[in-house]
Amino acid sequence: MAFKIYTKTGDDGTTGLFGGARMTKDHIRIEAYGTVDELNACIGLVAAESGLPGLAEDLQGIQSRLFTMGAVLATDPDKDMPTPDLVEADIAWLEAAIDRMDAELPELRHFILPGGSRAVATAHLARTVCRRAERRCVTLSREAAVPEIIIRYLNRLSDYFFVLARWIGHREGTAEIKWIGRQEKKD
Repeated sequence: MAFKIYTKTGDDGTTGLFGGARMTKDHIRIEAYGTVDELNACIGLVAAESGLPGLAEDLQGIQSRLFTMGAVLATDPDKDMPTPDLVEADIAWLEAAIDRMDAELPELRHFILPGGSRAVATAHLARTVCRRAERRCVTLSREAAVPEIIIRYLNRLSDYFFVLARWIGHREGTAEIKWIGRQEKKD
C-alpha cells in the first residue's frame, strides 16, 4: 500500500512534534516553525523569479539551513533527540554574501519601496516573512529554549534579503523606487 500524505491526526486542531508530544496548531512553537516554512516557500519563489546565474544554488543552501532550523524548532524540547544544527559558518556565509553584493551597489541614500520587478518584490517579500519568523522565534524564546543562533541567523538573513532585493534590481537594471513622503511631494 502506498504512503498517504494525510493522517487525520490533526483533525482535532493539534499537531505532533518530533519526539511525540502534541500541541495545538496555533501554539507559538508551531507558529515559529510554520513561519520558517513559509519563508522557505518564499525563497523558492525568489529563486524562480530571479533567473540570475548561481543565485538558485545559494538560495537552496539557505533553504537547507531553514529546514535544519525547522527541525530544531519542531522537536519536542522535553526529549533528548539529535537534531541537525546551524553553525557560525552559516552566519559568516550570509555576511560574506551581503558584503559581496553590497560592494556592487550604489550607496543607499533614501528609503526604498519594495518593488520594481517581480524578482525584486519577491526578495522583499522573503525579507518581511523572515522578520516575522524572527519575531515568532523571539516570542517562543520567552517560554522555551531556542538556540540563540537561530534568532541571529534569521536577523542576518533578513539583511541578506534586503541587499539581495537591491542587488537583483541592480543586475536587472531596474530602478529603485524611492519613498517620497507627503511633505516632500508638496515642495
